Amino acid sequence: MQKLITTLAAGFIATTLATSALAADRYPERDITNVVVWSAGGGTDVVNRMISAEMAKSLDVNINVTNRPGGVAGSLGMSYVNKKKADGYTLVGLSESVVGSAVQGGWNQKMNVWYPFIVGGSPDLISVSANSKYTSLEELIADVKQNPRSIKASAGGAGSIHHLNLLALMNGTGAEFNYIPYPGSAPAQTAAMTGEVELVITSLAEQQQLIKGGQLKPLAMLVENDQKLDGYGTIPSAFTAFPSLEKHLPIMQAIGLAVSQKAPDSVKEKLTKAFQEAMASPVIHKWAEDNFYVLSGLSGKEASKEFAFLESLFSWTLYDLGAAKVVPSELGIPKVSDLK
Repeated sequence: MQKLITTLAAGFIATTLATSALAADRYPERDITNVVVWSAGGGTDVVNRMISAEMAKSLDVNINVTNRPGGVAGSLGMSYVNKKKADGYTLVGLSESVVGSAVQGGWNQKMNVWYPFIVGGSPDLISVSANSKYTSLEELIADVKQNPRSIKASAGGAGSIHHLNLLALMNGTGAEFNYIPYPGSAPAQTAAMTGEVELVITSLAEQQQLIKGGQLKPLAMLVENDQKLDGYGTIPSAFTAFPSLEKHLPIMQAIGLAVSQKAPDSVKEKLTKAFQEAMASPVIHKWAEDNFYVLSGLSGKEASKEFAFLESLFSWTLYDLGAAKVVPSELGIPKVSDLK
């Protein structure tokens, strides 16, 4: 009897595995859902809707993009997708900003749970509302130094690259802002425009239309070079007025999407092929040119390596700046110098 039960169990397992393998080979048989961890209208959302539409052409199914913001540094959306079946039908739309989630207590997973695809990124800048009294970064920093924490600043979600750039700006200039978190870039920018906060740090891709439309006034780029923006003029580099920022900046974006690392290899291969074809699309290249975007196109192991680097950089920087709740080493996150 025991032998019969064992034989039946083995047969059941073999049938289940064969069925799963067959399903993976036929992937995708139905529409796919891409869950973006930040709010609608922000940079990660815009990029994911665009790349999903292009990938859908190759996969011959729809990729429906939804938003699940909240938690800490995208933890709500990541946790949701991580609990789903690893069959490739639920993707996660993410950015480099999620890599600090674990050390901030958002969840207890490292980035190696994902098999990522990186579209690219746009440089950050600091801007104020159009009617702000500030006309330069020097004026703003001088005011903050005289009255620490008197000026409210937003930089997207807590633990985002924009938040990290704000911390780096504070550390490099000695200015102490009162940080007000929002669930993404779009609401953070709105807060600056309406006067809820004095300044905002997000990417040029996200701010450019608001700047051209006279709703935001840029003070400085958080990269080493000035930036010419058609319809506005030249935005100076913050490094010119504050050379010490070179020790802390720049930190660039890595926006894209991912599937569970546990997904079948055949699913990963089909998604990779669709991603590569999408990245070659004229639609993507034209958008990148128009939006000051540097395209990456990394996927799989190379993209994982990039996210491991960012996870190390963000986690230990947040820890050193006193913005982490968990020591990175407790999560198995090495320092950048120890990465292989």
